[in-house]
Amino acid sequence: MVAASACALSLGTPYVPLYRLPGALLDADTTLAGVVVTELRVPRLVLALVAGACLGAAGLVLQEALRNPLAVPEMLGVSSGAALGVAAPLVLAVSIPAAVQPLLAIGGAGLGGALTLLAAGLGRSPSAVLLTGAAVAAALQAALLVLMVMADQLDLQLIYRYLLGSLSARTWDDVTGLWPWLLVAVPALVLCAPVLSVLRLGDEDAEAVGVRAQRARFAALAIAIVLIAPVTAVCGPVAWVGFLAPHLARRLNPGGDAVRWLPWSAAWGSVVVAVADLPARLALAPVETPAGAWTALLGVPAGVAVLRSGNRRPTVRRRSAGSEARTSAGAESRGSGPDVVPTEVGETR
Repeated sequence: MVAASACALSLGTPYVPLYRLPGALLDADTTLAGVVVTELRVPRLVLALVAGACLGAAGLVLQEALRNPLAVPEMLGVSSGAALGVAAPLVLAVSIPAAVQPLLAIGGAGLGGALTLLAAGLGRSPSAVLLTGAAVAAALQAALLVLMVMADQLDLQLIYRYLLGSLSARTWDDVTGLWPWLLVAVPALVLCAPVLSVLRLGDEDAEAVGVRAQRARFAALAIAIVLIAPVTAVCGPVAWVGFLAPHLARRLNPGGDAVRWLPWSAAWGSVVVAVADLPARLALAPVETPAGAWTALLGVPAGVAVLRSGNRRPTVRRRSAGSEARTSAGAESRGSGPDVVPTEVGETR
């Protein structure tokens, strides 16, 4: 994160060496480098870190609540609903204040999540929620395509860049618009983390210890919506961050639970977005590309590599002393014949 932040503040036009960054931050209004760093690069970096943390934490909440490592905002209709809520007024030429856009995004995300849970039978089956969410997301994306057909050329370019997720031309106003929502989401997220560890045991076991799985799943989805929707309203749906960050957090601490994975998932989400924004800004300079395209481009192979490495863990087989003694006795009685390991009912694998 430190390396990505240093590169984000120093690289570009004009190039600001690392040893001149403190002076550029202090001379914010007197030099060109100071204006560029303080008014353009710093708010963009802060927004990338905050957006990545929100998406990473939301991805972990959804995966733990649904007990499925493939549960991501893009497959549950949440991101598509938030994007639809923001893009519709733009196409329909409805003047909306900037402060109202997060409300529209939350309304669209809530609509997509509610449709997913209602169509899946109010969230009774986590697998049904995931499959139904993919269908709802496809329907909402079809509605976005209809809006794009209705838009004129200028609005089409804006919507296209927005739907890919972009941090271009973001200022301090965009950053400050996220803080009220974070003040609501962060305490709820801290309270929700222990319940996620219980939901991982299964609905029946969760009910046995006093946790109502259906209500807890609704609450987890609501918290994920509050985390995702404001970020989507400002940056657009930045894809694959909510998938990759939780898996990286689990690989870093395989024996942990949701409480331990949550801060690491948020940190890895910040790293992913901050790193992806570097080529988005510099690869085809002076033309900027959407950061969401780079998170998808880098996130897909990285996610596949993480999943493959997780599946290659060696399986340790432990046998009881009595089983080993019987195996040795059987091998001695058979002489040079092949070793056959008997399997007992109580044997631990």
